[in-house]
Amino acid sequence: MIRSFLAKLYAGYAVLVVITALLIGVLVSGRIEQDSLEDVASELRAQAHLLAAIAEPTLDRHADRAILQDRVGQLGRELGTRFTVIGPDGLVLADSDEEPARMDDHGERPEVLGARTGGEATAVRWSSTLERRLMYVAVVVPGAGPDGAGEPRGYVRTALPLTVIDERLAFIRASVFAGAVLGVAVALVLGWFLARRFSRPLTEMTEAAVAMAAGDYDRTVTVKGHDEVARLGEAFREMATQLRDRMNTITRHRNRLLAILGSMVEGVVAIDREERVVHLNAVAAQILRAVPGESVGRRIWEVTRVREVCDVLAEALRETRDVQREARLAASPRDLVVQLRAAPLRDGRGEVVGAVVVIHDDTERHQLDAMRRDFVANVSHEIKTPLTVIRGAVETLLDDPDAPPEVTKRFLEKSVAQCERLSSLLTDLLALSRIESEEGAVERVAVDLRKPVRECVSRLSTEGEKSGITVEVDVPELPVVVSGDEEALRQLTDNLVLNAIKYTSEGGRVWVRVRTEGSEAILEVEDTGIGIEPRHQERIFERFYRVDKARSRAVGGTGLGLAIVKHIAIALDGRATVESVPGKGSTFRVSLPARSPSD
Repeated sequence: MIRSFLAKLYAGYAVLVVITALLIGVLVSGRIEQDSLEDVASELRAQAHLLAAIAEPTLDRHADRAILQDRVGQLGRELGTRFTVIGPDGLVLADSDEEPARMDDHGERPEVLGARTGGEATAVRWSSTLERRLMYVAVVVPGAGPDGAGEPRGYVRTALPLTVIDERLAFIRASVFAGAVLGVAVALVLGWFLARRFSRPLTEMTEAAVAMAAGDYDRTVTVKGHDEVARLGEAFREMATQLRDRMNTITRHRNRLLAILGSMVEGVVAIDREERVVHLNAVAAQILRAVPGESVGRRIWEVTRVREVCDVLAEALRETRDVQREARLAASPRDLVVQLRAAPLRDGRGEVVGAVVVIHDDTERHQLDAMRRDFVANVSHEIKTPLTVIRGAVETLLDDPDAPPEVTKRFLEKSVAQCERLSSLLTDLLALSRIESEEGAVERVAVDLRKPVRECVSRLSTEGEKSGITVEVDVPELPVVVSGDEEALRQLTDNLVLNAIKYTSEGGRVWVRVRTEGSEAILEVEDTGIGIEPRHQERIFERFYRVDKARSRAVGGTGLGLAIVKHIAIALDGRATVESVPGKGSTFRVSLPARSPSD
C-alpha cells in the first residue's frame, strides 16, 4: 500500500493539507496575537494620557500625595488597569495595586527610560512585584515651561496583565486548531475519494499491463470522461488490442514454425550470438543425445560433445556465411553419417544474431550405396564364375574337336551345371525383386502353415538322406492358420530347410517345428550344423552374405536364400531371427501373426 500510486498521491495530498492548515493556523494566530497586543497597547496609551492629565496637578512638591494615591487606586479599580505615578527621580508616588513606599525605584524601568527619551514607550516584561507578565505603557508628564519645556514633572504608567490576552489567544488558538483539524479531516476524506477516483483507472491499467505481461491479452480497461486519464485509457485499450492481435499472429506463426520444425525428419539446432541454444527439435536431440527442454539456454558445447556440430555453428557465426560439412557420429548399434548445413541468422536490420544448423541423417543412403556396390560386386562375381567355367569348357571343346566322348560329355555336364546355377541365381533375384516391389506384394489368404511345411519336409527329406542327414518334422494336431501366400510360405520353408541341410555335416539332424505362442505362429528350423559366430548373425540375412565363402560355394546356392526368407517374413508382417552357437548348430525362427481357424 505504501508503494502504490494511490498511497503516494494521498500521502502527498495529506501532507500538503496538513502543512497548509498549520501554516494558516500559525499565521492567523500570530496575526490575532499581534492585533490583540496592539489593541491593548493603544488602550493603555489612552489611559496613560488620561492618567497624566489627572496626575499633572498633584506632581507639585507641596501637593498632598495621599489624594493622588486615592485617585489612582480608585481609577485602577474602575478600569481594571494598574496605574503608577512616578516622580522625575524614579520614586513611585502612587500605585493602584501596591503601597508606593514598598516599591523599588522605577527610574531604570525600560518603559520609563523609553518615555524619558521619546515621550512615551511600551514594554512587555515580567513583573517581579505581581509575578506575572504585563504590558507597560509609560508617558512623560511635561515640565511647567512653555510647550512643556524644562525638566519633566514625572511619569505615569499604565499596565495590564497579559493573562487575559494569553487566555484569549489560547482560546483563539484552540478554535483555530479545532477548525484546522476539522478542515483537514474533511479535506482528507474528500481527498481520499478523489484520489481513489483518480487512481482507479491507473490501477486498472497497471493490473491489465501486469496481466498482459503474464500472457493474458484479454483484459480490458474501462475509463470514463474526457480528461488526460481517459485519453490515456483509450490509448491503452488501443495498444492492448493491437498487442493482442500481434501476439496472436506471432503465436500462430510460432506454432506453425514449431510444427514444421517438429515434423521435419532433419534435426534443427539454433543458437544466439553467445552460442546459447534457442531451439532444438526432437530429431536433433536424438542425434546429439540431448534433452530438448534442458538444452535451451545452455551453450551448444555444453549440450553435445559432437564437435562437428559446434564447429559448423561457430564458423557460420564467425564467417557470417553458409557452411556445409559431412560428419560421422559414433552411435549404437551403428555409426551415423550426417550432412551438416549451417547458416547465420539475421534480424530485421541484417545484423547477425545467431546461427542455425540442419542435421540430415544420411546413414541410410550411405548404407544403400554400400549395399548397392556390394550387390553389384556379388552379382558380378556370382555370374562371372559360372560364365568362366562355361566359356572354358566351350573353348576346350572348340580347340579339340576330336576329344574323346567321355571328355566332351564331362565338359558339357559342367556347362549344364553352371547354366543351372545361373538360372537359379536369376530366379532368386527375380523372386527377391518381386517380393520387395509393390507390384509383387504377397497375397493374403488364410493358409494352414502345417501344409507347406509338410510338403517341404517330404520333398527335401531325400536331399537330406543323400548327405546322411535326418530331417524331422513336428507339427501340432490343430491347424496353425496365418495370412499369407501358400507359394511364398513354401519358398520360405524350402530356403530355411535347404540352408540347414547344406551347413550340417553327415550324420547330423534337422528339426522343423510349427507351433503357436500367444497371437503368433512360429516356424522353427533347428540344425546341428557348424553354427554362426555372433559377429555374423546381424548380417546373415543380407544378400550374398556368406559366413564361410569357401564352404558356401562348395555346397552350392546363390547366397540369396536367407534374404528371401527375411523379405517374405516382412511382407507377411512377421520377422525372422536366428540363434546360433558356433560348432553346435543354429535355430532360425520366423514369427507370423496367427489367425483364428474360423476366420
